[in-house]
Amino acid sequence: MKQTMLLLALVGMWMNSYSQSDSLVIQNRQDRNKEIARNFYQDLWFTDNTDNYTEYVADTYVVHDIGDRKGATEPAVEQKNIADFFWDNGNWDSKVNYQIAEGDLVATRWEATYDPSTFTGNFLIGEGTIPIINVFRINDEGKIVEIWNHRHDIDTPRTMQFTIKGLLIGLLIALIPTLIAFRLKRKLKAVRKQ
Repeated sequence: MKQTMLLLALVGMWMNSYSQSDSLVIQNRQDRNKEIARNFYQDLWFTDNTDNYTEYVADTYVVHDIGDRKGATEPAVEQKNIADFFWDNGNWDSKVNYQIAEGDLVATRWEATYDPSTFTGNFLIGEGTIPIINVFRINDEGKIVEIWNHRHDIDTPRTMQFTIKGLLIGLLIALIPTLIAFRLKRKLKAVRKQ
């Protein structure tokens, strides 16, 4: 009986130490992944160190973005190209609000404040602050292999671009029956004169 109790106590201690070390390994990996994500933002988006993209992004990655880029596989240099486009047309003043990590995923909520310095920057991007949530999947080598990008574009000038586009399409559609009505009115006048 004493041997059984001693054996159970030893097994319990072993299982407890195993789960604690397992938990510590998971926590260390999550902390490492959060640091990789923070450094990615620091180099590419908060400072103009876009050549460092190779330190964070795998040779190719999968992106899930708003718009047409859903489930697309892109080369790592695309992250540099995107960041360079923004830096070439203005300046960033951005900050990380918080991060959450689970397994190989890191979610970061950050605010991007953009100040355009070119016509292109003003027209295509506009001035202001936009909240963004990115989720990165980071592989065992510490590289980003998948990105989910969620921007709150309603807070940007892009919303006005969509409104104006919709208005112009609506006016074009309304113009067609108006032109037909004027043509029919002319024909009717011509018939009445005869």
